Amino acid sequence: MTRLHDLFEQQGQSPWLDNLRRGWITSGELAQWVEEGVRGLTSNPSIFEKAIGGSDDYDEQFADLVRSGAAIEDSYWELVGADITAALAILRPVYDASDGVDGFVSVEVDPGLARDTAGTIAAARALSDRLAAPNLYVKIPGTAEGIPAITQMIAEKRSVNVTLLFSLDRYTEVMESYLAGLELAEGDLSTVSSVASFFISRTDTAVDGRLDAIGTPEATTLKGRTAVAQGQLAYARFREVFSGPRWDALVARGARVQRPLWASTSTKNPAYRDTLYVDELIGPDTVNTLPDATLEAFVDHGTVARSIDRDLEGASAVLAAVEAVGVDLADVATTLEAEGVASFEKSFGDLLGTLAGKAERLR
Repeated sequence: MTRLHDLFEQQGQSPWLDNLRRGWITSGELAQWVEEGVRGLTSNPSIFEKAIGGSDDYDEQFADLVRSGAAIEDSYWELVGADITAALAILRPVYDASDGVDGFVSVEVDPGLARDTAGTIAAARALSDRLAAPNLYVKIPGTAEGIPAITQMIAEKRSVNVTLLFSLDRYTEVMESYLAGLELAEGDLSTVSSVASFFISRTDTAVDGRLDAIGTPEATTLKGRTAVAQGQLAYARFREVFSGPRWDALVARGARVQRPLWASTSTKNPAYRDTLYVDELIGPDTVNTLPDATLEAFVDHGTVARSIDRDLEGASAVLAAVEAVGVDLADVATTLEAEGVASFEKSFGDLLGTLAGKAERLR
């Protein structure tokens, strides 16, 4: 037993792995992580850029694709699809044993569609049909344009991971889109699942930079506190939304809560402890998806104790104080969303360029 098992069994939080590479699949390392308590897996274009572009593990399959005349972007999806399919098989026993609560693997639609509702719907539907596994999450960006796509996918009973959330207001919109989709869906809802990925450490990085620019003693004392406070208040909103008559009517049809998922949980500032964004966001009905280095750190010296709602008044006071010294949190969220979309688009484009170069050499 590890701290990852304790996290789930004692506190009701599911630890997931925020990384994937083919070598982990073929070597058995991913299966070993599952044995040690990992209950799901997330991926994104940046992860696949590092995995595919930074190793030769994919060269044999890619060479076959090039020889068959496959286009570069089609080859990308074949490479990604192979990894996701293998990961789905490794996590499927967790899905079955948990009655569909965990065991999910996430794959993201083309990030270039983040501002295209119709394109996102078509791409999410195609990925869902192509990979066709009950423990698949298709990742949809939580942009304004992504909100209707979430509702549509849930209405079609397709499970989704809503990504790139940076503000409480957008998170509230995402939960509403999930409820609306459930209400549009027909019949039993027990096979429909979703998580909402609230990004944590990137918020502290952005806010801390603005606090440094302000430079007052009051601003300095607030560094490293915004992200956790925002996550704790997001959990309070989650508890409010998934309660009451409207939710009870959906539960009667088998509906499951859309769990908040804490993403971007590696500590970017070396002055902060390496398990900060795990230790301070522990609570039932949540997911924390951790890069492998953060997972290893938590297994070694993390703290397993409920922390998510121990001081909600204090969390509110932190955000109020950050705003009071001159940081516009709405602007921070807008900026981070744009940067997140741009980063994933760049990773996607860079990887296609790398594959194009490899294809030329193979030819």
